[in-house]
Amino acid sequence: APRRPTTPPPTGSKVDNPYAGARGYVNPEWKAKADAEPGGSRISNNPTAVWLDRIAAINGTPDSSSNGAFGVRDHLEEALRQGAGYIQFVIYNLPGRDCAALASNGELGPNDLPRYKAEYIDPIAAIQSDPKYRNIRIINIIEIDSLPNLVTNTSGQAGGTAMCDTVKANGAYVNGVGYALAKLGVIGNVYNYIDAAHHGWIGWDTNFGPTADMLKSAAVASGSTVNNVHGFIVNTANYSALREPYIKITDNVNGQTVRQSKWIDWNFYVDELSFAQAFRDKLVSVGFNSGIGMLIDTSRNGWGGSARPTGPGATTSVDTYVNGGRIDRRIHAGNWCNQAGAGLGERPKAAPEPGIDAYVWVKPPGESDGSSELIPNEEGKGFDRMCDPTYTGNPRNGNSATGSLPNAPISGAWFSAQFQELMRNAYPAL
Repeated sequence: APRRPTTPPPTGSKVDNPYAGARGYVNPEWKAKADAEPGGSRISNNPTAVWLDRIAAINGTPDSSSNGAFGVRDHLEEALRQGAGYIQFVIYNLPGRDCAALASNGELGPNDLPRYKAEYIDPIAAIQSDPKYRNIRIINIIEIDSLPNLVTNTSGQAGGTAMCDTVKANGAYVNGVGYALAKLGVIGNVYNYIDAAHHGWIGWDTNFGPTADMLKSAAVASGSTVNNVHGFIVNTANYSALREPYIKITDNVNGQTVRQSKWIDWNFYVDELSFAQAFRDKLVSVGFNSGIGMLIDTSRNGWGGSARPTGPGATTSVDTYVNGGRIDRRIHAGNWCNQAGAGLGERPKAAPEPGIDAYVWVKPPGESDGSSELIPNEEGKGFDRMCDPTYTGNPRNGNSATGSLPNAPISGAWFSAQFQELMRNAYPAL
């Protein structure tokens, strides 16, 4: 059984922005991998998040190709040693996890909500509530790619899956997130940020409002309230550009709106910053506290290098205009796995823009999104064709090529070739 503190969890009002004025925790396990790469020491002192993607990760997984020997308590002890002001954990083990993909399926079946609560969330809460760590701001990134899937990838949607139908019907995601928020949010120095997808996923009006409503339903489930939500994060482990300086959603080319271009495809947003700020307003309007802040994962959305546009595209058509000027060089905005040509984005930074608590590196650069071919493993990591560079796509990515790098290892494992490319294409440049 997990060791529980004998004194109550620390209480008191939380700070408005846990990133402000605080030094971030540098994960020594990620740092060692980055430092082993030529040139890696240029970025290895940046704070990155610790992913808790299975029950075993709570105590450490020394024999794993992902995670590492450090468990939650080890990381917190190291944070104390470093004098860090904040540390970031990714809470990522819902029943039937990642219901619309396979590369990051989890260990728990869709009906394993009791195990999620008792064997995963409860032990994490027991460690995080230890008064020994009360002076560290513990930031939890709550269940990426989960709740938005219930809006976009169930029956009736392009590419809807049976697993998404199941976890929507049985409440595994909503109640799992609600339980995590309630259990962790009561701790005085813990800050919960729920994953809210990205503009290329829910930027359409048909997804925008319903996703905000879905997030609200989870925030008040299983005994939680909106007070357990400090904010939201967008673009987690994704590649959407922070800003598109040469395209505005209001642009017209030869009498046609750029929303008609194949790339934008009637979306209302072209980049993550504008989306994050607008979605924050929407979340407040559906009942979240007016003080919520947004995080943007900028670990891999820099898109620098020689392929980066320096001005608008040709005005021959809406497609030449958008494709010639867009910073995001993916084949399709629905592509998410080990994207070729990507670069490091903005370095972690507190309060960079109104409504934005921080730019963060939640996905540690160099850790794979998934294997490019089937690799048998005992870590619960499946094979998703969206990670296969030879795959020609599905309805969720407009039946486009995946744009994925070849020879990738399983999700979370170190991918040296990707790390080197991210550094080459960094923007701002290293």
